[in-house]
Amino acid sequence: MTDVVHLTCPVVDSLQLRSLRAGMAVRLSGTLLTARDAAHARLHQLLQASQALPVNLENQALYYVGPAPAAPGLVVGAAGPTTASRMDPYTPELLAQGLKVTIGKGYRSAAVVSAMVRHQAVYLGAIGGIGALLSRTIKNARVLAFEDLGPEAIYELVVEDFPALVLVDTTGQDYYQIGQDSYRRRR
Repeated sequence: MTDVVHLTCPVVDSLQLRSLRAGMAVRLSGTLLTARDAAHARLHQLLQASQALPVNLENQALYYVGPAPAAPGLVVGAAGPTTASRMDPYTPELLAQGLKVTIGKGYRSAAVVSAMVRHQAVYLGAIGGIGALLSRTIKNARVLAFEDLGPEAIYELVVEDFPALVLVDTTGQDYYQIGQDSYRRRR
């Protein structure tokens, strides 16, 4: 494994973003936004109605998570990723709003990968099943929009050294595909 790349969010260094390659380990620090299915549906409705979004997505990183309630002494409870493909119908239009990083688990559709290349964005994978460990990287959390959605509201999370892996880079290279191709060659 190569060295870990430290990435500050929101992403203002587009050269650094474009230097990331599928398979690279990253550590995120700074601010992440969160959104899951219900929040994505509302953002889509606002865009379809030509209304302003309640958050500015320009250069932002969006983590597909609904943080659990905080245990004593913690900012949030478990904060593990949800399956990214559920957000695929909405992702291209959010990338067109300036979104630069999405974080989840699992595959992305060809349409999303194409939109990532077009908008020079990346998809990062967070490890599922370790939500309690990931929550330790969260230093502050506050609701920004859609508070009525509870854990599925849009939060702003301040993170420090949040671990992730580049799954799709700005050139469209897909780490899942790279792994499958490597496996096929060895058989």
